[in-house]
Amino acid sequence: MPYPVHDKTAPEEREVSWLVLVVSGVLEAVWAVALSKSEGFTRPAPSLTFLGALALSMAGLAYAMRQLPVGTSYAVWVGVGATLTVAYGMLSGSEPVSVAKVLLLAGIVVCVVGLKLVH
Repeated sequence: MPYPVHDKTAPEEREVSWLVLVVSGVLEAVWAVALSKSEGFTRPAPSLTFLGALALSMAGLAYAMRQLPVGTSYAVWVGVGATLTVAYGMLSGSEPVSVAKVLLLAGIVVCVVGLKLVH
């Protein structure tokens, strides 16, 4: 029997791309918080954390975009990063918590999951 017309590894590669994309979104939140804590790059540890997380986050985003559409990748990356950054701010007490804010963040999460489901 001849080789199949489609590549059987492609779905697995897409799943890896989705995982890398979500981890890259988490790293986006890490670098955003580290940037805030670096106080204008005057504190070495948060500044180095920012640089490392930024490089890894961008590399992961670039990797995911090899398999996933740019618009979907960017929306998921920003959605994960923004949601976690705001959640961290609320949990740490640096940002006020409100029902409206929590519901809006939940909406972002639902949209990110929706993008995964329709892809």
